[in-house]
Amino acid sequence: MDTRKKASKPIAIDLFCGSGAVSLGVKNAGFDVVGAVDFDPHACATYRANHPSVKLIQDDIRLIPANAFDDVVKKQLDLLVVCAPCQPFSSQNRKRSNDDGRLNLVEASLPFIESYQPQIVFLENVPGLASSGIFDRFRACLAKLGYEIAEPLKLDASELGVPQRRTRMIMVAVKGADLNTAIDIARLPRKTVRDVIADLPIPAVGRDAVLKDALHFSRKHSALNIERLRYIPKDGGSRHHLPEHLQLACHKNRKNASFSDVYGRMRWDDVAPTLTTGCTDITRGRFAHPEQDRGITLREAARLQSFPDDYQFIGNAGQVATQIGNAVPPQMMQSIAKSLLNAISSNK
Repeated sequence: MDTRKKASKPIAIDLFCGSGAVSLGVKNAGFDVVGAVDFDPHACATYRANHPSVKLIQDDIRLIPANAFDDVVKKQLDLLVVCAPCQPFSSQNRKRSNDDGRLNLVEASLPFIESYQPQIVFLENVPGLASSGIFDRFRACLAKLGYEIAEPLKLDASELGVPQRRTRMIMVAVKGADLNTAIDIARLPRKTVRDVIADLPIPAVGRDAVLKDALHFSRKHSALNIERLRYIPKDGGSRHHLPEHLQLACHKNRKNASFSDVYGRMRWDDVAPTLTTGCTDITRGRFAHPEQDRGITLREAARLQSFPDDYQFIGNAGQVATQIGNAVPPQMMQSIAKSLLNAISSNK
């Protein structure tokens, strides 16, 4: 019998944890997530259901003392993840304002970094953050704390094993770990929409139906929208194929208008478009099933975000769609976290 003590896993804290997608990816890569923070009650309910052993603090991060995790951080903190809400910096946000209360959330992580001095600080956000003054100040503060900081990188989730086109910006800062190893992220073979949802049965309509899978049901589309879908070609068709009497007034004679993907179908043998909080609504993007006359289901959206089927989501349909759409794909985070783990291991 081998009585040697197993080496403990490196530990991580997940700030702005949402429903737990990042924690799932980090755990799958080999870290032990010991602490997490989020403000949204529905996301926190989902987080607790899937990560019951993690100390989760449900509160505004700006109100939480920087030593709040002293009871679970018993050794050197290896990784601190900062995935602050991205809407203020998103290219899809047409109502940007300097008064947006979310703007200083990235900087709200700095007291935790100063308190715990993690070996690696990992930040993920939309590419627009990298050109902001907030990002510059954040990097400057990390430099003052002695961190070596990599240039921001753009990554597409579809290159990291996620069947979805989703471009994100990441930044890695290290202290006591190898920076080059940390950003040496292995690419994975591309997965398609067909690969992950083609095996699912035709869903019932409405969540009030008797369901074997609580997330696999179709929205109740209006008769007019069902008629529109019947005109849109299978496997990638768009609203530009609609006859004039079915076109929305705001779309007529505007082939290059904004929101050109609404009412569009996904393609079987391509990756999905970027999923949003409206990912089951055909009026919000290219979220129609490649073949069936309906929007994708919550189960299909979860799979396209790389959530496993046994991941539990708590809330009504709209709340679950928001949790799925806001998530960093777990497989994307797992791929990144493997390189972060290698960077820590290479210095031991």
